[in-house]
Amino acid sequence: MLRRLVVMLAVITVVTCALGATTTARAEVTLKIGTLAPKESPWGKVFTVWQKGFKERTGGAAEIQFFFNGTQGDEAAMVGKIRTGQLDGAAVTAIGLGQIYKQVLILQVPGLFSSWEKLDAARTKLKPTIDAEFEKAGFKNLGEGDVGVVHIMSKGFPVRVPADLKKRGTCYFQGDPIVPTLFSLIGEVTPRAVQIPEVTGNLTSGAVNVVISPSLAAEQLQWSPQLTHINTLTSSYAIGALVFSSAKVKSLPADVQTALQETGAITGKALTNSIRAADKAAYERLAVGNPKANPPVPPRMTPYSPTEAEKAEWNKLANETKNKLKGNPFDASLMAQVEAAGK
Repeated sequence: MLRRLVVMLAVITVVTCALGATTTARAEVTLKIGTLAPKESPWGKVFTVWQKGFKERTGGAAEIQFFFNGTQGDEAAMVGKIRTGQLDGAAVTAIGLGQIYKQVLILQVPGLFSSWEKLDAARTKLKPTIDAEFEKAGFKNLGEGDVGVVHIMSKGFPVRVPADLKKRGTCYFQGDPIVPTLFSLIGEVTPRAVQIPEVTGNLTSGAVNVVISPSLAAEQLQWSPQLTHINTLTSSYAIGALVFSSAKVKSLPADVQTALQETGAITGKALTNSIRAADKAAYERLAVGNPKANPPVPPRMTPYSPTEAEKAEWNKLANETKNKLKGNPFDASLMAQVEAAGK
């Protein structure tokens, strides 16, 4: 995994240098970008190389400054700061994207996709609509940067079927209409609305003992050490993107605009490949271990693989959730397009 990530980082540097450096003299431009990711995370490593490649591409005339670890607030706060000009851009998950255009969250409805390839097909179909709606809202999507395959993780007990979530310390991220809808259909579930940086404290206090998250995010945000069980069933696929103020991009000199958009697209592709691979490796650490090692390495959590009957219960809940969300808050025709494209 580390070798693959190093290769991806090297590709960004090579390509940005190959595109050529701008030598026109001008005042220095610093683009401020927020992210929840730690600097030493797989996301942070890619972003660090983007910083270097972008500065080289512009001949030092422009640079990117990252604010890591959520120092600019949660994703809603970062999107708000882009609107007010306090930030120029941010790396956000679907929660942040939904603050710009709520229909993007359709891509995270459980049960819609059976693989990343199916999601990619649906997102490609939706991209012209997303880009147009982002532009109306004053934003530009420079490139995707996904988060990982979502699983249900718990503290002190396994979650085998939906009913196991009743009267548990569940949570959902503020701005997400999907998970609270799913919980409402189970009944006897009162989830706590949290911001992503608040999860660790809630796990420590015991207020939360169920987290629905990709494996890599659970590791990097330090949730996994407090969680004991993981359901191996895929709940959904967590997406993300690099978003910028369209007004800020348009205000840049033409060559800097080009450098930003081209290096941003390269970074998005690198993130797509490296983060998906890193998330898969994180899942194996949490749920599989390394049984072929000598001595064998056990998984860091106790995995539970649902039976066919239990899978049917989860599929039924996913379909009910989709149907309840269809029309409110999600556009029914748009959801139908996404479903068709992802089959």
